[in-house]
Amino acid sequence: MPTPRKAAIIAETREELEQAAAAVLADYRGMTVQQMTQLRRTLAQQGVTLRVIKNTLLRLAAEGAGIEGLDAYLAGPTAVAFSRQDPVAPAKALNQAIRDYRRMEIKGGVLGRSAIGPDQVRALAELPPREVLVGQLVSALASPMQRVVWVFNAPLANLARVLDQIRQQREAAG
Repeated sequence: MPTPRKAAIIAETREELEQAAAAVLADYRGMTVQQMTQLRRTLAQQGVTLRVIKNTLLRLAAEGAGIEGLDAYLAGPTAVAFSRQDPVAPAKALNQAIRDYRRMEIKGGVLGRSAIGPDQVRALAELPPREVLVGQLVSALASPMQRVVWVFNAPLANLARVLDQIRQQREAAG
C-alpha cells in the first residue's frame, strides 16, 4: 500500500496522463540540475511540463489511466514531458534538448492511450509544424478540383483556338 504522499503523486500523474495529448519519456542521466532547470523553463514556454517520476509510481499511474505497454520503457531514471494541447510539442522539445545537451535519451512515449516506442517519438519530432501540414492537406485537397476545372475548361479553350485559327486563315486569304 503506497504512502499518502506516493498515492497523491500517482493520482496526479494519472490525471496528467489522462489529460495529455502526448507524453514523452526520457532518460536524463548525466544532466546537471542547472541544465534540467533550463530545460524545464524552455519546455514551459512551449506548453510542456517536465516531471521526474519514479518508474513504479509512473507504472501505477499508467495502469490507472488505462495505458498498457509502457512497462518496457520504464528502466533507469525517467523524466516525463507532458503536453495537453499539442501532441508533437514534447517530442520536438526533447529532441531539441538531446541536440543541445547531448545527455538525454528518448525512452518511449504515450500518444492518446497507447504506448509508443522511441522511433515513433522521433518520427513525431520530425513532423513539420502544424501550419505546414494544414497547407499540405489543403493543397492535396485542392489539386483534384483544379484538375477538374482544367478538364472542363479545355474544350472551351480548344474551341477558342480553333475559331482564332479560322479567323487568321480568312484574314490571310482575303
